[in-house]
Order: sequence, then C-alpha cells, then structure tokens
Amino acid sequence: MAFDQNQLLDAARKVRANAHARYSGFYVGVALQDDRGRLYVGCNVENSSFGLTLCAERFALGAAIAAGHREFERIVVVAESKASPCGACRQMLAEFGDLEVLMVDPAGTITHTRRLAELLPEQFKLRPR
Repeated sequence: MAFDQNQLLDAARKVRANAHARYSGFYVGVALQDDRGRLYVGCNVENSSFGLTLCAERFALGAAIAAGHREFERIVVVAESKASPCGACRQMLAEFGDLEVLMVDPAGTITHTRRLAELLPEQFKLRPR
C-alpha cells in the first residue's frame, strides 16, 4: 500500500509524540517510505549519555533494514525549528540513495523539501567488496 504525503506527515507527527527527549526537550518523529510504498516510523530516543542517543531517522531506517528493505523514496522529518536530519543521519540515509527529504513543523506545515544529495553534497563513499 502506498501512502500519500498527508498520511506520511500524519504518521511522523504521531510517532513524534512517543519520542524520549527528557534531556533536550527536542522531539523528532519521522516516516520513511520505501520504493514499494511501505512505511517505517521512528522517534528519537535520548540517553543521559548523549552519545548513545538514537536519532529518529536511524530508528526508522533500522526498522526498514530489519524488515529486509533497502530502497527508499522519501522521508518526512517532524521537529521544531525547521530541523533537517543531522550529519550522521544524512550519511546513513545516503547509503540507500538520493531520497526526498520533507522537513515539517509540529503543526504539519512543510517548511523545506530537499533531495538528500542537496543536504549532503559530498557524502563519504566506500566501495562495497
């Protein structure tokens, strides 16, 4: 089943409410759509040792990979301050192609739409063996 843009926005906004962001108060929810229209969601999960924090984008990507999927069309990121994926998330997502990135505020307004290659123009590439 393919999801339309409004359904992706709604899914990302809903999962954002589940984020564990008690240290920063910065709640993030994402909806990742694969090339067959399947949907994976993620929210950020903070830890008092900030280096152990799991970003929402990597949470959703991990769920998709665990389900056996590797081709993605777009990701919706819902957060305050017109937030886009962090550098680490950009690099992780870039491993799987140049997907569309929609950045959305908590009210559901799309503030920016970019291709991942625009957000990470010179990604690190290591050739698979």
